[in-house]
Amino acid sequence: MRIPPYYRKPTWQQFFAGMVIGGVVSWFIFLFIYGEWQEEYSKEIQTQKDEIADLKNEKTIWQEEFKKINKESKAKLTIQSIYIKIKNKEKYHLDQLSVFEIEEQVKEDIRMMMAKDIDTVYNSRELIKKIIENKTVKITDKRYKLKVTEMTIYTTLSIELEITISN
Repeated sequence: MRIPPYYRKPTWQQFFAGMVIGGVVSWFIFLFIYGEWQEEYSKEIQTQKDEIADLKNEKTIWQEEFKKINKESKAKLTIQSIYIKIKNKEKYHLDQLSVFEIEEQVKEDIRMMMAKDIDTVYNSRELIKKIIENKTVKITDKRYKLKVTEMTIYTTLSIELEITISN
């Protein structure tokens, strides 16, 4: 079998030369467009990497600041209210008004602890106990002493008392 002699005819030579030149030109166009796309995508990827790194840094800064603020807030928690309860009021048949007056007197004695931070109140808990226990309360010609049975210190200073007759 023999290949036909197309290489001698100028039209076929022009056709094949046009195909080769067209293939080369289209290859260069493809390389140019592909290169532009790759350059654009690599720039976009780089800007996204930079943005991610900036956001991560910003996130760590915010987290550190948030932890610092939380630590300061915990350190600066203050007593906002005082709650006093007398446990054995039924034993001495005290009326509600007398119990209320005793509770208010105790609150008034330790009102200085309001708006103090919890550490200060915790460190002075023995002083609070002494203030309450050294107080004698007079109700209907009888004197009573108070004894602290339980003290809870958080944003509310909660104190449970027992009442006994004073000698």
